[in-house]
Amino acid sequence: MKLLNRLERKFGRYAISGLMGYIVGAKAIVFLFMMMEGQETVRWMLALAPDRVLEFGEYWRLFTFLFIPPVPFGGTFIFLIVFVLFFYYMIGTRLEQEWGSFRFNVYYFVGAISIIVASFITELFFVGQAGIPHYLNLSLFLAFATLYPEYQIRLMLLLPIKVKYLAWVYLGFIALTFLTLDVPGMVMSGVSLINYFMFFSGYIARNIRLKKRAYTGRARFQSKKPSRRTVHRCTVCGKTEADDPEMEFRYCSKCEGYYEYCMDHLRNHEHK
Repeated sequence: MKLLNRLERKFGRYAISGLMGYIVGAKAIVFLFMMMEGQETVRWMLALAPDRVLEFGEYWRLFTFLFIPPVPFGGTFIFLIVFVLFFYYMIGTRLEQEWGSFRFNVYYFVGAISIIVASFITELFFVGQAGIPHYLNLSLFLAFATLYPEYQIRLMLLLPIKVKYLAWVYLGFIALTFLTLDVPGMVMSGVSLINYFMFFSGYIARNIRLKKRAYTGRARFQSKKPSRRTVHRCTVCGKTEADDPEMEFRYCSKCEGYYEYCMDHLRNHEHK
């Protein structure tokens, strides 16, 4: 990504180091306010609602929706919320360690901007209804699963599973979205992959080429691999012990020379 390299050299010093820590910290603070003031009240104040931005100038919604935490089951399972926040903090810090602060900033904010633009185009109050910018979180997870496919987590704190399998579940979720939702929902789910493909299209293409090259090389090796050597071969039918492991072979004492025959032709051949 030559363009990204040039941008990093020019603007890298402005990158926010530890970005995911700030995001997760803000989510935790918002969750506390939700517990005190009510989930729906706080969510409505922060959610990305294009009509409120355009008609009433509530521009804070363009970034505060990123701070809405996941609140499953009405917030009754606080330990699950803590686990999810910690999990995404771990994912974000790992990606930042892998790419550096600038590239991680680009990945995250391209995903956020894509969601904002799609929301205004479709005039969809999608993020606010969902309660969290979950498509952005899922794009982070997909990036993590691509870089660390063998990393193992405990699903629901109990079941060990590798993240590469959960990534396939996520892709299935995207496919299901395209099949079941209306056009605005399809657009919203589609834009969640923009930052992923921007970063990983070359990586995916390179892996496909390498796998294709490995498959071609393996097929070429197999084609050149010498066939299994045999000791016995019938002079009449050409059968060997590889064709019939139970078959016995004998030399004919009446033939001039060393001519070997299977038991089917030992006494049924023209002597040489």
